Amino acid sequence: MGEIDPAFVQEPDHRPKLRTIEVDEIPVIDLSVSEPEKLASEIGKACQKWGFFQVINHGVPLELRNRVEKVAKAFFDLPIEEKRKAKRDELNFTGYHDEEHTKNVRDWKEVFDMLIHDPTILPASPDPDDEETTTYTNKWPENPPEFRETCLEYCREVEKLAFRLLELISVSLGLQADRLSDFFKHQTGMLRLNYYPPCPSPELALGVGRHRDGGALTVLAQDDVGGLQIRRQSDGEWIPIKPIPNAYIINIADNLQVWSNDLYVSAEHRVVVNSQRERFSIPFFFFPSHYVTVKPLEELVNEQNPAKYKEYNWGKFYVNRTGSNYKKLDAENVQIDHFKAPESE
Repeated sequence: MGEIDPAFVQEPDHRPKLRTIEVDEIPVIDLSVSEPEKLASEIGKACQKWGFFQVINHGVPLELRNRVEKVAKAFFDLPIEEKRKAKRDELNFTGYHDEEHTKNVRDWKEVFDMLIHDPTILPASPDPDDEETTTYTNKWPENPPEFRETCLEYCREVEKLAFRLLELISVSLGLQADRLSDFFKHQTGMLRLNYYPPCPSPELALGVGRHRDGGALTVLAQDDVGGLQIRRQSDGEWIPIKPIPNAYIINIADNLQVWSNDLYVSAEHRVVVNSQRERFSIPFFFFPSHYVTVKPLEELVNEQNPAKYKEYNWGKFYVNRTGSNYKKLDAENVQIDHFKAPESE
């Protein structure tokens, strides 16, 4: 075993196999195509087969992306004492964190989380009988000085892309383009800066353990190091996603799987680490309003295709998921499988 804390070591069945797999590429979709129906069809096929696709010519300025990557590196290069001045805690999940757990195993990474809209209202607890709410605000570092302004400017541009993708996904389901838009009037999304240091034992640890995203969509920028892998639906094999300069990786998250009544898949994914190079990535998590009730869309449910999920409140689902990432727990956090309709189990 390499010289790493046992808290980072994955169970044998979940340790990465450090080998190259030659596979069909994850679909790459050019958003400059002028026919919305053609784009929607391509996206729909990708959502069904993979739950992932990449987009190019997406409209987010490259200069802005370069700036946010620069401030991310500048922040993570700071001494640990400086970074921890903006450290999150169990009550406020924004800010710096270096002890995140996925599936109750510590991730080999550091993160900085911020709300896309500051302040954001969320339930006070995941208790379904508790109707109290809490207002959350971002915790910002003092350095680099341009950190806050750059990150918020970036959020505004990626949010435009997320709303456009949401419309195309809605059309791909045979619905009106704005069918899902009302769910996001007061969205609760987050931007995360990820830093994966070189790891002495990449065969034992993971940057992020296997998981599915809990929101609606994730819009991910990754650098040229790579490391993101998705679990192929057909055989369970872990498939690497090849970095494409200035592209964004898009993945369907749990809410869209439920809204689509399992037509689209929220695919399991993970991040492997590198023994030689550090890696940076920037996911934008697109979440609905805290009061939204998530359930299969009525247009996609009938006698032949009954609802496969019971309804749940997004805000309480989110609070449960977010809080349980903070430390190791006795049990796994809430998943959409917990809301499977009895006849679908």
